[in-house]
Amino acid sequence: MEVTAPQIIFYLFGLPITDTVVSTWVMMAVVIVIAAIIRKFKLDVAEKIIEMINGIIASVMPENTNVMQYLPILGTLMIFLLFGNIFSVVPLMVSPTANINTTFALALIVFFAVHVYGVKEKGLWGYIKSLASPVYLLPLEVVSQLSRTIALTIRLFGNIFSSDLIVGIVFSLIPYIVPLPFIALGLLTGILQAYIFTVLASLYIASAIEVESTEEERRRLKQEIRQTA
Repeated sequence: MEVTAPQIIFYLFGLPITDTVVSTWVMMAVVIVIAAIIRKFKLDVAEKIIEMINGIIASVMPENTNVMQYLPILGTLMIFLLFGNIFSVVPLMVSPTANINTTFALALIVFFAVHVYGVKEKGLWGYIKSLASPVYLLPLEVVSQLSRTIALTIRLFGNIFSSDLIVGIVFSLIPYIVPLPFIALGLLTGILQAYIFTVLASLYIASAIEVESTEEERRRLKQEIRQTA
């Protein structure tokens, strides 16, 4: 296992394609094949995976939230991270999440998802008011939104890159048997980081969609009036 900065493998339409991109493509192909096999032969496995991810999301979402509407993005993130964090165990491959560009892209997805779901739940003006209540806290809220995006990026990148780096150094010094415990530790770290990233993303979305009890009651009464009208 070799841990280095992203290396250019070839050029496509004049664009450099690095080993991280190639590994991501291979990983996506592997995930698609596994998903197709599970769908064709092991539907019960797919149901258990969905239930597990739903359980993780529901554990941090407000009560009575329809978590299934968040499954496409949060479930996809978790599966991508589970494979991406440990993909360096495959010969000639690297972990996509050991590249800060990948982790930054994932953090941006979470950033935009939070605001999209917040606006969808509260409406544009209601969501803006929730961010600026009171109004002098708006700058702090903006800083908080940006800082947690950076924190997601650096936390994931730092953990995965450091794990791969340690394994790569040990393997170069003492190959074969000795690095195995470090590889196992890297796998555990990758799985744990996928869980943490998903939980944090769920928490951020939960904070965006959470509605105060008075506002929720007002919306319920308004809906009842519309139904009876």
